[in-house]
Amino acid sequence: MLFRDRLNVSIIPGGMPSVGRNHGAAQADTPYVLFLDADIELADRSLIRRCVEKAQARHLHCVTTNVICRDGSWIDKLLYVGIDLCQYLSYLHRPFATGMFMLFARERFWELNGFHEHIHFAEDYNLSQQVGRKRFAVVRGGVYTTNRRFKKMGHLPVGWLFLKTAMNYWNENYFLRDHKYWASEADSVPRA
Repeated sequence: MLFRDRLNVSIIPGGMPSVGRNHGAAQADTPYVLFLDADIELADRSLIRRCVEKAQARHLHCVTTNVICRDGSWIDKLLYVGIDLCQYLSYLHRPFATGMFMLFARERFWELNGFHEHIHFAEDYNLSQQVGRKRFAVVRGGVYTTNRRFKKMGHLPVGWLFLKTAMNYWNENYFLRDHKYWASEADSVPRA
């Protein structure tokens, strides 16, 4: 492991992503906290360093990167290109970062009260949109992800859910409703 001598790794109680991420962030004592999805892989070994350097140089609160679907169909890849485009366009309105890769200034993270723990879908989008546009950046380099969500839910339902979420950015009640996003995950877990 590349940073073995500098990492303090421990298993902490989790739950839904918001809860687990907040518990993890509470353990951090560094200026920045990096949130990664379990199924991503860095596409560039220097990505984290470059994100931290950019955050420090520009006093950024949130930094993300582009998402690359290495495997999967052309539709999968096209939908992730759409997500990347939305991240870049969010410079114009409200920042949009996915929890696949989200570097946050720890102090600002807690000023925003972390991830809203009653939100079970798009908690990453909900938090990132609270960051000022001038305190947000997308750093090229990318993370590889899978197409598992498209396989479980289908392209149209995922795309429709993404579109509805983007159009309801102002509506906290929308985020608090159960959108059955994690239902497909529970259905895929083998039962004893």
